[in-house]
Amino acid sequence: KMGNAESNAYRNHLSRFLPEEQSDIDGVFDTLSGASGSAGAKNGKATKKTVTLAALQAAYVQEPLPEQMTVRLYNGMKSIDLTGKSSGLSEQIAKEQFVIFMSNLLKGNADEKVTIIMRMISKTEGPVKGKQIQEFTEDLITSVVHVLNYRKELRGWNLENTRDSANGVKALASQLLSELKLADGTKPVGLQLMETNFNQSVIEDWVYRVPQISVFLNVVIRQGLQVLHSLPDQTKDILNLVPGCKGIKGRGLVSLFDIPSIIYINSHLPAELQHKWQLLFSSRLHGESFSQLCGHIVNRGPCIVILKDLDGYIFGGFASHSWEVKPQFQGDNRCFLFSVFPSLAVYAYTGYNDHYMYLNHGQQTMPNGLGMGGQHGYFGLWIDSDYGKGHSKAKPRCTTYNSPQLSAKEDFTLDAMEVWAVGDVPESAGTKGKKSILDVDPQAQALLEMAGKSRQSEGLREPLEEDEDDD
Repeated sequence: KMGNAESNAYRNHLSRFLPEEQSDIDGVFDTLSGASGSAGAKNGKATKKTVTLAALQAAYVQEPLPEQMTVRLYNGMKSIDLTGKSSGLSEQIAKEQFVIFMSNLLKGNADEKVTIIMRMISKTEGPVKGKQIQEFTEDLITSVVHVLNYRKELRGWNLENTRDSANGVKALASQLLSELKLADGTKPVGLQLMETNFNQSVIEDWVYRVPQISVFLNVVIRQGLQVLHSLPDQTKDILNLVPGCKGIKGRGLVSLFDIPSIIYINSHLPAELQHKWQLLFSSRLHGESFSQLCGHIVNRGPCIVILKDLDGYIFGGFASHSWEVKPQFQGDNRCFLFSVFPSLAVYAYTGYNDHYMYLNHGQQTMPNGLGMGGQHGYFGLWIDSDYGKGHSKAKPRCTTYNSPQLSAKEDFTLDAMEVWAVGDVPESAGTKGKKSILDVDPQAQALLEMAGKSRQSEGLREPLEEDEDDD
């Protein structure tokens, strides 16, 4: 029989869950232990239910979760020490271990999570190598994409209308690993990072500072093991993990974004804009024309611009305000630049100047094009109004965002471009949802007439929501 100390600890963990959450966890455990048979029978303890690795694999592998993650979850459960003696002797998971595992990972702080995470990274005690942390992080992100896809929780995105996620998984894992700091504050990189030993306190600091690790574990457990998935989310942290997607369905388009980069970029947006992205412009759908670009993005609220150069580099920026055609800088300090490929990173404003965003067209005296950060002639991101050419200048960094050169070459040729409205598109963008930008922005209309586009050009008139039904 468990001593009082253990049962108190167990009761404390249990008390973190609401009654309906407790019964949900009990149900999952009972289902799994039923599949294990009475493993304790050898010791005359047939009544004590346990869960085996085989039962976890039978329930979850291939379908909701990749095998490597199921094994990692099992190692995490097994690492919970109930006796005060050395743990990991039994191959079976007791009910108490199962509950404490759920309590620590779903409700615990970094200190409570870290011992389990250490065992999920490596089965053996002691420090872990950077390479092992990288493998764990890649498995974790892969499992998030896999389980959200399996449970149909990608909210209008899918693996067919986004870039292949394999590169995105590696890029996001590298980005999260770049936050690993040794006790002396140094951040090892490259091969050095792979070979460095990291002890538990360093990993705890990392889990504390990089919230994605806890959020991703939450998703894998809730959606993968189907624990607490149907109950109102107490934490809200996975609510807007993936934004709803509008405007891409049925159009045969593959976005420049992959699922991991959508998750990462969305987490850097202001909270009130994280619930929905809507495609406003795609060069593949709307043609390679600067006036078309302006016609689709002006006065449509905050936007994400993403582009790919001919060398395959993918990068862009978040504009915190509606784009307006005018010869002045616009926006505010919530704007940022980002890179998606070959590396994933966000570059926030530095406070050096207020050159956040710029859009101009048809002027003789000022540069014509779309720009973010830096200054005229030296933008962190620039698309020329002579559509198809651009530059990303950073000597050595963009003054506004501290971003490096985002494109492969300083002056680049554009391969593809998309603009996504984020949050709710403002009412003024179209009365009754059908008016186009031409009706509310006479300047845009004049631009199109100057560019030889007739007022009736139907390609420019699109209803605001083509696909209300694809949540």
